Amino acid sequence: MSTPLIGIVVSTSRPGRIGPKVARWVSELAPYGVRAEVVDLAAIDLPFLADRALPAQGEYDLPSTLAWSEKVGGFDGLILTVAEYNGGYPAVLKNALDTLHAEWAGMPVGVVGYGWGGAAAATGALATVLDRLRTVRLDGPGLRFGEDLSPEGDVLDAAPEDAVRGLYDQVLAAARESAALPV
Repeated sequence: MSTPLIGIVVSTSRPGRIGPKVARWVSELAPYGVRAEVVDLAAIDLPFLADRALPAQGEYDLPSTLAWSEKVGGFDGLILTVAEYNGGYPAVLKNALDTLHAEWAGMPVGVVGYGWGGAAAATGALATVLDRLRTVRLDGPGLRFGEDLSPEGDVLDAAPEDAVRGLYDQVLAAARESAALPV
């Protein structure tokens, strides 16, 4: 039986961001027997929709797109850590989603939002996109500054560890159901 691999995506690229702290915390809550790999979209550094063909055609010509496709295809599921910027989710995340197409169909994708309002507006907007991409969307907790996180991104004692562990369970169950993982 292979070890399940879940990608934990940092959805921000701003200097001084707290996304890596949130993603690291989520990755540390992975269940025994599951590998969690943090994937930082700032390091992936995808150009904005620069391939010649539409993503739905699957004819990627840029090395960055080919590498991103291979990276996503190597995961059994993903958990996106989603910041909220002005009521929406970061453009770098939208670009990472829109750069690919077929890779998303059936992919279990959990969502953990964070921000002053728990990123409710951002994760709500993201839900529509994830559904259009035909992912298996799984909503997780929204972390709130002052309750679950400090403004500097330090995870507080009240952070919903059990909800994140439950999200892992859902992602793994969805991956097994899609036959991506053995039972």
